[in-house]
Amino acid sequence: MFEKMEVPKISIIISTYNSEAWLQKVLWGFNCQTFKDFEVVIADDGSGPETKELLEKMQKEVFYPIVHVWQEDDGFQKSRILNKAVVASSAEYIIMTDGDCIPREDFVEVHYINKEAGYFISGGYYMLPMNISVMIAYEDIKKQNCFNIHWLKEQGIPQTFKNNKLTSSGIISKFLNTITPTNASWNGHNSSGWKKDIVNVNGFDERMQYGGQDRELGERLFNFGIKSKQLRYSAVCVHLDHKRGYKTPESIAKNVAIRKKVKKEKAVWTYYGITK
Repeated sequence: MFEKMEVPKISIIISTYNSEAWLQKVLWGFNCQTFKDFEVVIADDGSGPETKELLEKMQKEVFYPIVHVWQEDDGFQKSRILNKAVVASSAEYIIMTDGDCIPREDFVEVHYINKEAGYFISGGYYMLPMNISVMIAYEDIKKQNCFNIHWLKEQGIPQTFKNNKLTSSGIISKFLNTITPTNASWNGHNSSGWKKDIVNVNGFDERMQYGGQDRELGERLFNFGIKSKQLRYSAVCVHLDHKRGYKTPESIAKNVAIRKKVKKEKAVWTYYGITK
């Protein structure tokens, strides 16, 4: 008799493409979480064998199960691989993030305790420069140094208002979540929602290239009647630096046109999503 596996409370979908050094740091971050009842689903948009090897190695080191969802490299097809990852995820609630965003130790817990029927959660990120991104080691994640503003200042981070993302907590972070002018949109690096809601709008529009394909999903969720919660000062991750070679004026223009149409027509469903 096979032992029945418990379904995790949360599925964490992490997108990646040929970025093993950054992905390893992110997986270490998830191994330090205070809330532990989750699986990690890697949405791999065509990485080479090094990513598969890393995941096999990491599976022996981390406490959570890793599901590797891979597709052949066909240019930037993040929307397509995210839809495959949504289908492969087993929990009722999904957190989406990227393979260059290290989560703070309370990241999953904050998403979990704030989840609510009829809502999705919009989180934020703290952008790190390349020199610190490279320097962060396993110990810095384990000791949470990379979220400690004093440690970061020692490495040369300037004093800006954005530092509040790392230093505020409790009432202060709730206040900043309330007053921030930033829209509570669906952000690919840090958002969460109910799997059934994502499936009900047919997931991501696979025509969309880099630039706003995550926002477009959120816009259709809004049209569907789902509201959003702003948690950019509570659900915290640090964003490792990298080049964006796939960002082109053509892809941006194409995506803007699709989003305009969705807004104008108050569209809920995409015909280019999970169900074709």
